[in-house]
Amino acid sequence: MANHKSSKKRIRQTATRRLRNRYRMSTARTAIRKLRSLTTKAEAAPLLPGVISMLDRLAKTNLIHKNKASNQKSKLTRFVNALN
Repeated sequence: MANHKSSKKRIRQTATRRLRNRYRMSTARTAIRKLRSLTTKAEAAPLLPGVISMLDRLAKTNLIHKNKASNQKSKLTRFVNALN
C-alpha cells in the first residue's frame, strides 16, 4: 500500500486515466464495428469522418500507434469507397 502523499495521488490519477482510456478505446472499436457492418455507401460515408477523427485522437494521445491509426483509416476508407 502507498505511504507517500504523491504515490497516493499517482494511484488516483492512474485509475482515472485508465477508465478514460478504456472508454475511448471501447467507443472507437464500437464505431469501427458499426461502420464495417453497414452495407450501403449512403449510410457509411457520413460516419467515416467521425471514425477517422476518433482514430486520430487515439493516436495523438498514444493510445494506439500512429501507424495503426493510419492503417485502419486507409482500410476503412477503401471499404467505404468499395460499397455501392
